[in-house]
Amino acid sequence: MSSHRFDHIDLRVSDFAEARKFYDVFLPALGFPKIRVAETEITYYAEGERQTSPFIGLNEEPGHRGDANRFAFWADTEEEVNRLGAIICEAGAQNVEGPEYCHDYTPGYYAVFFEDADGNKWEICCRNTRVR
Repeated sequence: MSSHRFDHIDLRVSDFAEARKFYDVFLPALGFPKIRVAETEITYYAEGERQTSPFIGLNEEPGHRGDANRFAFWADTEEEVNRLGAIICEAGAQNVEGPEYCHDYTPGYYAVFFEDADGNKWEICCRNTRVR
């Protein structure tokens, strides 16, 4: 299997205009700065030299509500978790928990948990100790 394991995420949102208020700030800060807007999808592409970059695509589905699934992204340092935590708060994230150590997960696990306006769950985490 290729070392490039993540290709894309198709994410449902109930309202494009409302979702963009959050995702136009959050996803570029996460590393998906290229935004393409089409009638049926808004796509945030990662920067890179590959012909096809990883992306997160928003698809509008009126009435959508998030469920128990969560998308977690790696941060290299606690400072990066803190930086992104501040950005998501300014962008309007909901149900924010942390940044905090999650000792029940594994030693050194530091994360911020949050949701978008539709209840889609996200996490930015840093592991300071190797998982055994």
